[in-house]
Amino acid sequence: MADASKWTSTSEHAPESDLGVLPRAAGRVAVVTGAGSGIGQATARRLAAEGAKVGCVDLLAETAEATAAEITEAGGTAIGLACDVSKAADCEATVAAVVDAFGPVFALCNIAGIGTFANTHEMDTGQFDKIVAVNLNGSAYMARFCLPHMLEQGEGVIVNTSSSAGLFGQPYSAAYCASKGGVIQLTKAIAEEYKDRKIRCNAICPGGVDTPIIHSFIELPEGGDYKKIRKMMTPMGASKPEEMAGLFAYMVSEEARYMTGSIVPLDGGITC
Repeated sequence: MADASKWTSTSEHAPESDLGVLPRAAGRVAVVTGAGSGIGQATARRLAAEGAKVGCVDLLAETAEATAAEITEAGGTAIGLACDVSKAADCEATVAAVVDAFGPVFALCNIAGIGTFANTHEMDTGQFDKIVAVNLNGSAYMARFCLPHMLEQGEGVIVNTSSSAGLFGQPYSAAYCASKGGVIQLTKAIAEEYKDRKIRCNAICPGGVDTPIIHSFIELPEGGDYKKIRKMMTPMGASKPEEMAGLFAYMVSEEARYMTGSIVPLDGGITC
């Protein structure tokens, strides 16, 4: 089991306890997309610290392998895999590689995502397609290829990443909002379809998190009005990836066995 002492939240209010090292995921096989940085990396570390064997998936092989190497050096079990989640064939091959390495997948954490600001009347349609392909299609493809293994073993859990932008309108973000709103409905559909097969599916809706993706939203398009995006802001400031990882780990664990179809904001009060 990996040593998670350096990976837990650095908040002065974080309790000094065994958080991050409880063996809640001992022996489980987990796939985490977007594991090269941000929330995905923090979640891969956290699940490994709780005893999971983790397939660290990212667009670039070097970032996926770097996260896996960190986990391995800390005493955990992980492999790094390159995958463009917008491509179904990549997703199928990636899941197969994890199964070959560790056995059937128990948990899937769909965290890979992209986004940018653009005026809707000026947006590049190719960019719109790409955002939807990664954020929505990628989550569906990964679920498609993990679900057969969950059905085979008679249990499993999927945790998707939506956003506060999937819950309310966010200007200059039509593609991102559409993709994240779609993730919410994907989550509910999977939860409804498999709730009698011991497969749970939930979604987390982060607000502002200090990750690489948030920097793609810093520059407004020409003529953009910062007053229009004030709803994205919160006096609590940006959260840390490790805080999101804690919720992912809980949802994967047996402590959340009665939780499915839930859409959970973790956004510092943006959606109050």
